[in-house]
Amino acid sequence: MMLKFLRLLKILRVAVQYGLDEIAIAELKKPRIAKIIDTVFFWRDLSAPRGVRLRMALEELGPIFVKFGQVLSTRRDLIPGDLVEELSRLQDRVPPFDTELAIAQIRKSLGAHPDELFATFERTPVASASIAQVHFATLKDGKQVAVKVLRPGMKKTIDEDVALMQTAAEMVERLWADSKRLKPKEVVAEFDKYLHDELDLMREAANASQLRRNFANSELLLVPEMFWDYCSSSVIVMERMHGIPVSQIDRLIEAGVDLKKLSSDGVEIFFTQVFRDGFFHADMHPGNILVSVDPASFGRYIALDFGIVGTLNDFDKDYLSQNFLAFFRRDYKRVAEAHIESGWAPKDTRVDELESAVRACCEPIFDRPLKDISFGQILLRLFQTSRRFNVEVQPQLVLLQKTLLNIEGLGRQLDPDLDLWKTAKPYLENWMAEQVGLKGMWQRMKAEAPHYAHVIPQLPRMLHKALAQQAEPAPDNSELLKVLIGEQQRTNRLLSLVIYFALAFGGGVVAVQLYLRWHHLG
Repeated sequence: MMLKFLRLLKILRVAVQYGLDEIAIAELKKPRIAKIIDTVFFWRDLSAPRGVRLRMALEELGPIFVKFGQVLSTRRDLIPGDLVEELSRLQDRVPPFDTELAIAQIRKSLGAHPDELFATFERTPVASASIAQVHFATLKDGKQVAVKVLRPGMKKTIDEDVALMQTAAEMVERLWADSKRLKPKEVVAEFDKYLHDELDLMREAANASQLRRNFANSELLLVPEMFWDYCSSSVIVMERMHGIPVSQIDRLIEAGVDLKKLSSDGVEIFFTQVFRDGFFHADMHPGNILVSVDPASFGRYIALDFGIVGTLNDFDKDYLSQNFLAFFRRDYKRVAEAHIESGWAPKDTRVDELESAVRACCEPIFDRPLKDISFGQILLRLFQTSRRFNVEVQPQLVLLQKTLLNIEGLGRQLDPDLDLWKTAKPYLENWMAEQVGLKGMWQRMKAEAPHYAHVIPQLPRMLHKALAQQAEPAPDNSELLKVLIGEQQRTNRLLSLVIYFALAFGGGVVAVQLYLRWHHLG
């Protein structure tokens, strides 16, 4: 209890020192409180912008609060733009923990000392973050690997700090006039889930395995292999990847990498993950991306750190593809209609008014290179429009928005003249053609064939049962019997049509099955 109290005192001291109260004061229900606070804390220097002061406060409070700031930086629908821009600069500047602690964690998780498990194990970590740190090692068969070890005691630290955040969120809801829209308690709950997911390294290993399988035959992206015999919830061992960090432009140029191709490949990788797979790497900042210079895979991206991934269902993918294509074609009416049809905007929203608002947001960015536009500003304006029309921001798209901003930053580094719209439009058009054209219909028929192969043999019994039920006369009611006979005759005609259709459809399914079997044997 004493430690929690001291931690709370430190948080209050940092909040006062950096004037975090002033950030809230602007929205307080009773602004006169601002004058009182300024008088009491007259000694503070609040000359720095509020976003800078918020970032510095979170950095001083430690890695959990840094993580919280990073999560907040993705919520442009909730946080003012100047704060988001500054929070996006937060980095995990965390010193490594003692190697002996890492060795103890490995021994506890894998049942043996690293010197017994590996041919070599480097004591000095090569990377350290708030959740884990990485050591290089070599398996006994000679394969080079990276060993990721969870930072000890993280669950207790996270639980204690998140509990304090929940208390603060409750206070904000009482004091802040805009609290209903900001939903501070929901944001903290989302952050709590996000952190506890990251604490399970097996989840990260499974994410990497899925992404590697999705791009198994790709000429664009490499994903490290996971060595499952050495993986647990607190330690994972993966293939060591060699490459140049994507942010080191001079080294890439010196190695002969085509930056324009690299930038367009990045766009294709992003849209492939989103629309083909509905499973995407959601932490694509430059620190997690290398570029291979190995002759066998020269110029390919290498993805690292899979603790955060995003998923989309078929409805999300269809909705997004329609909106992206409508944006690319400048069909803002279709964008407005899609929002209303999906239920994300109220049914009574006027299409023409929403269309006009979206046009004002998006029209200025067309026919301009990436260096002259900012998706951050566009998203901010779109979110402002969303609030005006009471459009619900979907939680499953928050990570997608964050990833798109990462792609923007990466594109600015590699090829400032990249036209993201022209690069992405052909890919999306091809994807839509595959989904709604003959190829898409054929793929869906193949997927549904096993189901119908089970149902079709039951149709005669089901039809006989339905006919028998229709043919049963009502006793002692001749008028009702006449009506039923007439209904039965009409039903029989309808059922005949159904039978013909079922037989024709069944024949088609059988033909599909025969074709698939012949194709498989061939």
